[in-house]
Amino acid sequence: MIIEPAAWDDADVRRLTGDQQDEVRARYGGKEEPGAHPSAADISVVLVARDDDGTALGCGALRELGGGVAEVKRMYVVPAARGRGVSKAVLAGLEHAARERGWTTLRLETGPLQPEAVALYTGAGYRRIGAFGAYVGDPDAEGSYFFERELRTGSGRSGTA
Repeated sequence: MIIEPAAWDDADVRRLTGDQQDEVRARYGGKEEPGAHPSAADISVVLVARDDDGTALGCGALRELGGGVAEVKRMYVVPAARGRGVSKAVLAGLEHAARERGWTTLRLETGPLQPEAVALYTGAGYRRIGAFGAYVGDPDAEGSYFFERELRTGSGRSGTA
């Protein structure tokens, strides 16, 4: 498996992020995601995980929030590739890309009907926080879980648990 950068409007990224949104809506009874939806104008980093034959297995993105903070967006792994470490590899790639840009904190929003996501983030050292940015005061974000991880510069894994 390789992790490589891609454009937000790349065909594989569009397919993967569309599938991610379909899955989220199915889990939450058709409810749209809270907060500001990501776009090519505000996504700074997009990574795609590919199998040896080039098949896109998963993706993730970062949106800069300012002040050394970025938001993890559109983390997704195709069902057939789950359990193979794809999400961990994409998240590690996003953290590396954040460090390269001098960002010191990653934040994200997920929900109670996404236990796999909660397990991924807590296992990677993310801690629960309150709502941030566009989620503050958004009634659609009620019940959402928010996480944050402080990143250290350099190549080692670290953060607060």
